[in-house]
Amino acid sequence: MPTPEAAAIAAELRTAMSKLTRRVKHEDRIPLGQVAVLGALDRNGAMTTSDLAADQRVRPQSMARAVGLLMEQNLITRRAHPTDGRKSLVELSDAGRAALEAERGRRVGWLAQAIEAELTDEEQALLARSAALLERLATRP
Repeated sequence: MPTPEAAAIAAELRTAMSKLTRRVKHEDRIPLGQVAVLGALDRNGAMTTSDLAADQRVRPQSMARAVGLLMEQNLITRRAHPTDGRKSLVELSDAGRAALEAERGRRVGWLAQAIEAELTDEEQALLARSAALLERLATRP
């Protein structure tokens, strides 16, 4: 059972992170689910629709719709699987890579401007140290 102090910190942190996440998402131009697919393809390279569905923890039918929408926008391409003729792989197109980078840039750009405008140098240094702590908490089993 956590201490009351740890529970209070956790509640405040969750609330603040939720607000910040919503605010950063306000900069989005591409729907979050589509950005997640583009990001997975950027990180992992070409994948089958089934593998993408498993990676994103969605049903294969839902992923098939997302892949279809991304293909209509020319953000991804489809090609034959090299070893299994029954499957195909989807991968980022040049336009998809550019759209993903622009999306990431908008998110980071807004946050960087907010950090510079709202925080003192000392607060910025504290925030930088806190980012490492948040990463450590996020990767805790």
